[in-house]
Amino acid sequence: MEPAFKPKITPIDRIQENLVARVERRALNWLCARLPRRVSPDMLTAFGMFGALMVFAGYLGSNADRDWLWLCVAGYVVHWFGDSLDGSVARFRKIERPRYGYFLDHSCDGLATTLLVVGIGLSPYVQLEVALVALAGYLLMSIHAFLSVRVLGELRLSYMNAGPTELRLVLIALTLVMYYAGPEAPVVWHLNGFDLFVGVVGCILVGLFVLQTAQVAGRLAVEEPPRN
Repeated sequence: MEPAFKPKITPIDRIQENLVARVERRALNWLCARLPRRVSPDMLTAFGMFGALMVFAGYLGSNADRDWLWLCVAGYVVHWFGDSLDGSVARFRKIERPRYGYFLDHSCDGLATTLLVVGIGLSPYVQLEVALVALAGYLLMSIHAFLSVRVLGELRLSYMNAGPTELRLVLIALTLVMYYAGPEAPVVWHLNGFDLFVGVVGCILVGLFVLQTAQVAGRLAVEEPPRN
């Protein structure tokens, strides 16, 4: 019997230029060296998803009591720990499973981000419609990243010197402002300050997707000119 066909795996150039990349990498390497061997990358992925569920539950619970927002803050930390360490541990121990890890990690990233952003939209601070604009922007940027892996062999993990860790820090800060400021009155039309902030971030992500798409398309057009 012939062995099952396995697609050829080409090396992916990981591009990470976010502000805290160096400090974060040192912290992750320190943690990787000290994690018990029984803690596997899959366990860390599940732990990260649990953190996303904590965030979602915290925002939902904030409709009853703002103290639930502290669960969101803790959830962001748990999510960072699991999401950042799963691949790092696999590479540190040299036990990578490229196709499996890539597929599972990014699938979980999409689901986790959906939980985080929809949770914000179900809180009493941000309207769901506005949160969905931000979610659409994130998912568009994810699509761009995945397409770039296919056509360029590059996995860009940061844009404008910001990556997932910076985004979590921004969301933690936003959550703390929610806690201390409370639900705000409308500022423009029926939108309050939190709506405007989340909406602007979403619009920036959509605009960045359009810009990056144009740049990559231009680059590919030069590399692959029209055939006569």
